[in-house]
Amino acid sequence: MGTKAKVSFWVWKFESDSINRTYPMQVSEEAIVTRVQSLVQSGLSRVPPQYIQPLHARPLHHAPPGSDSDSDSDSDSVPVIDLSLFDPTARASSLDAIARACRDWGAFHVTNHGVPPSLLAAVRRAGLQFFSDCPLPDKLRYACSPSAASEGYGSKLLATSDGDTASHVLDWRDYFDHHTLPLSRRNPNRWPDFPSDYRDTVATYSDEMKLLAQKLLALISESLGLPPSCIEDAVGEFYQNITISYYPPCPQPDLTLGFQSHSDIGAITLLIQDDVGGLQILKDRHNWVTVHPFSDAILVLLADQTEIITNGKYRSCVHRAITNPDRARLSVATFHDPAKTVKISPASELIDESSPAKYRDVVYGDYVSSWYTKGPEGKRNIDALVLDS
Repeated sequence: MGTKAKVSFWVWKFESDSINRTYPMQVSEEAIVTRVQSLVQSGLSRVPPQYIQPLHARPLHHAPPGSDSDSDSDSDSVPVIDLSLFDPTARASSLDAIARACRDWGAFHVTNHGVPPSLLAAVRRAGLQFFSDCPLPDKLRYACSPSAASEGYGSKLLATSDGDTASHVLDWRDYFDHHTLPLSRRNPNRWPDFPSDYRDTVATYSDEMKLLAQKLLALISESLGLPPSCIEDAVGEFYQNITISYYPPCPQPDLTLGFQSHSDIGAITLLIQDDVGGLQILKDRHNWVTVHPFSDAILVLLADQTEIITNGKYRSCVHRAITNPDRARLSVATFHDPAKTVKISPASELIDESSPAKYRDVVYGDYVSSWYTKGPEGKRNIDALVLDS
């Protein structure tokens, strides 16, 4: 992403099993960032200050009257779309269901999606074995640099920017990011070889997710009355990353987030999680709804570039991950993004005198740089592209 910069973060000094003190320092990109799993294994009982969210962002922050931060009612359940129903007799109603989900939620579960349940289980199992059973020195062989969007094993995702306290707060998670598509980016030698089927499992999963993402973008396009290829043509060749996130148990879950509130920057994200749960979606701008684990289903999250292409008719999904005091959680997110040179703009078919363009054009690489340096903070990056009406 251009010139490499110094990044600033807190370094923890350990003595025996306890944290002695903290001190800020400047380190190069090659320095190793403290892993959250290591902090937990040290036996700490309080969350270090750099992981404590500001009051307004904490998961137990008081919601507006009448809202519910974790509702189980049917009206506050993420929609479920059965892809087997897309036959000629039910296609119109199924497309209507996708349109409602994209308009009201920016997210939906898909079932009968064609991805073998055994593969979903295998990729979850491979990720869990890497984080749970692989010794830290072996994990660190695959450590990524603290720079934004680098491949490998890491903990700190965002580059640090000045003047924004929230962007300095760290998420309570470790992760492994895989560059999987196009094939010129895919190098399984950079991925763990433990367990023994890890690399083959991730590669196979990548190929299946690409096919599903193409199918879903075609259906989303059709639900707007657009040609099936419209959104995929605007995105171009997929740049796909697969991120396996591991959220260790947290001694003070009311102070932290596993992943801060954000919408994804690309076109479409496909996510699976284990049975622990912890993913939340922001509904109607103030209501955090917990996405309960749904066996063998895949969660579809619309991302920012799709919001731009659909001219705001469909909104990208704001979501976050909360932490658990007792159990570790694992999720696998597959991101499908444009190349950094692609210019994204609203689809011409959706613009006329009565419905002018709502977003200015943006080169995707510029959008990525803004997201990683300023931090996500909900949808502030895409909101910066909104044209004055």
